[in-house]
Amino acid sequence: MHGEMGYMENHFDKRLDPTKLVEGSKSVISLLLNYYPSQFQNQDSYKISKYAYGTDYHFVIKDKLKQLLHFIEENIGKVHGRAFVDSAPVLDKAWAAKSGLGWIGKHSNLLSKQTGSFYFIAELIVDLDLEYDAPVTDHCGSCTACIDACPTQAIVEPYKVDGSKCISYFTIELKKEIPTAFKNTFDEWMFGCDICQDVCPWNRFSKSHNEPLFDPNPQLLSMDKKDWEEITKEVFNNIFKKSPVKRTKFTGLKRNIDFLKNDSF
Repeated sequence: MHGEMGYMENHFDKRLDPTKLVEGSKSVISLLLNYYPSQFQNQDSYKISKYAYGTDYHFVIKDKLKQLLHFIEENIGKVHGRAFVDSAPVLDKAWAAKSGLGWIGKHSNLLSKQTGSFYFIAELIVDLDLEYDAPVTDHCGSCTACIDACPTQAIVEPYKVDGSKCISYFTIELKKEIPTAFKNTFDEWMFGCDICQDVCPWNRFSKSHNEPLFDPNPQLLSMDKKDWEEITKEVFNNIFKKSPVKRTKFTGLKRNIDFLKNDSF
């Protein structure tokens, strides 16, 4: 159910066996970094997923992981390991759940009772024997808020998402035209989608991040629908200089905005 994301079919053996990624590895150290913002977009605006408000998380987290690996080596000597930030065939959520950082919710995101789900997951895979943590229990209960709220019905059953129906897939990963069958279902999302997280009761406990690099360009917060409809490539490059939104490129964002703009006709 991964649509055109063909890379998800590749290196399945490595997804299951980290020693194929890091020879001699013995442990996965899973880490979370909060990205929940303190400021939000103009209410009369096409919407961008909160993870993409600031600097691309790949850059921010990779630097932090390198620091952590350096800290480990300073304290216990040379360690063979690699840092991973959504950049290799690593099952981030599965390892984070095994390590007790949370449970996989019905929307398929990792959930924590303390902090909800608005955080990135990253790993160090190292050749150290460690004292291991254990998984936590599932606390979704009978709640189906995420399933009920998904406007494209991408959560086909509890804990199973059809990626090829997800608004995030359409607005980021899909390179051709968005199918007209999904007209009027995007709820104004032009890059990514947070609906299943926004409605989750556990995200009542989300707290604002303290990472300045995740702070948005002020222009991003102030723009309204008309501003987005008239956006130029120059403005796009200025607002999204080091942003994950660069992934969809200016032409992709314009395609998404045009798809939403026509919804109102």
